[in-house]
Amino acid sequence: MSENNNELGSFLAGFVIGGLVGAAVALILAPQSGQDTRSQIVGKSQSLREQSGERLQQYRELANSRTEEYRKRAGDSFAEARGRLQETGGPVMEQARIVLDAGKERAAQVKDQVSSYVRKGDSEAETSEGDAPEAAE
Repeated sequence: MSENNNELGSFLAGFVIGGLVGAAVALILAPQSGQDTRSQIVGKSQSLREQSGERLQQYRELANSRTEEYRKRAGDSFAEARGRLQETGGPVMEQARIVLDAGKERAAQVKDQVSSYVRKGDSEAETSEGDAPEAAE
């Protein structure tokens, strides 16, 4: 019989504790009045607005710092590329001048040869005109 009393006591203790927990939950989750709900919504929206403003400012600062960083990197890369171009461009320009000068010299030689052939051809034509019979009349 003492065993029955222990079981009944445990059951009643559990029943009472469960009732107390249920009542506490009901009080916590009970609906609020309309005014309380509106003020809670207003408070939460103001809090979210402030948080979003702070985050927006943080993201703007982050974007500005990253933009500056990338601009600096781009400027450095551009300056480096310009320096490399000048380093390699100088010898390339010198080679181009050498080739161009050689081409000009060769063109002058060809011009002289052509002029020489033209003069030679003109003088041969003059001498052959004087030797030719006038039978064509």
